Amino acid sequence: ALSGIKGIVDLHAEGQVMEPTLEVNVDLEKAGKTNVKPGDVRRATATVFSGLVVGFLFKEQKIYEVVVHGAPEARQSMTNLNDLWIEKSDRQYAKLGDVAALKMVATPSVIKHEAISPYVDVVANVAGRDFSSVADEVEDKLEQIKFPLEHHPELLGEYSERQSVQRRMVGVGLACLIGIFLLLQACFGSWRQALVGFSAIPVAAAGGVFALLASGGVMSLGSIIGFLAVLGIAARNVVLLIKGYQRLEDETGTAFGTELVLRGARERLTPLLASSAAIVGALLPLVAFGRIPGLEIVGPTAIVMIGGVVASSLFTMFVMPNLYARVRTTAPRQPDLGLAAA
Repeated sequence: ALSGIKGIVDLHAEGQVMEPTLEVNVDLEKAGKTNVKPGDVRRATATVFSGLVVGFLFKEQKIYEVVVHGAPEARQSMTNLNDLWIEKSDRQYAKLGDVAALKMVATPSVIKHEAISPYVDVVANVAGRDFSSVADEVEDKLEQIKFPLEHHPELLGEYSERQSVQRRMVGVGLACLIGIFLLLQACFGSWRQALVGFSAIPVAAAGGVFALLASGGVMSLGSIIGFLAVLGIAARNVVLLIKGYQRLEDETGTAFGTELVLRGARERLTPLLASSAAIVGALLPLVAFGRIPGLEIVGPTAIVMIGGVVASSLFTMFVMPNLYARVRTTAPRQPDLGLAAA
């Protein structure tokens, strides 16, 4: 069922080491006519091959099992096995070949168990196609297969582990967003200014998404780590810009207006561009090397961070001052409270 899926390579069943085994199928009709019980067939053949414990021997304070088993020559040919005598209910004997069919079949030499259930691993690699598309098609194929009673498939491996990690990272990301918004409010002392500062977060995330799509990549653990890093960088730029505005108002006594907004933006322009250029310059070699062994995680992380840093820097310098001016005009900032002693 999985062999026709595009992108699947090296498909094989793992751990299925087969070895020749004698299979004895009792013909119930023939056994009934000759008064042979199926249990007698199983007991006789088991005695020949595995042995039958018939007693114990006590010697020098040790216990030894007394085992009866067939002679080695009885197991060397199918003819000898077909001539094996099976005792009937009337104390007579019948040949094994008259009441059962003997044949050699290949059976697994090792049966793996997990949680008391046997399992077989069907292993494959993915090449030339993204994991998610292949996994979705594999799940569709598995749903079309009718498994025997108490049998079921489980999709495991790197993809399922990655999906589990991604779900946890998304939860961590949502918690980070809530924490960032609350920290911005505590830092600025205003819900409106916190909301303005928080608007840079989705812009930075959108820049990371655009860079990821432009590079032809897919969502992975490395890209999620990049998104979390971008959230912190965007929040830092916003805090420095808005706190710079508040510092200018408090320390220089400059009245709020266009002049103050432009002055604050100019003061933050050089540090912001320098830090953004340093981050992009450090990450560009990771992107230039491509998806080589050893860079499976940091490569997507670098792509997302570059897109997020560029989008966040542009938004912070050219859009954020205008948004701050609008909010500051409609809701003047409350001065910090202090204690004065006469």
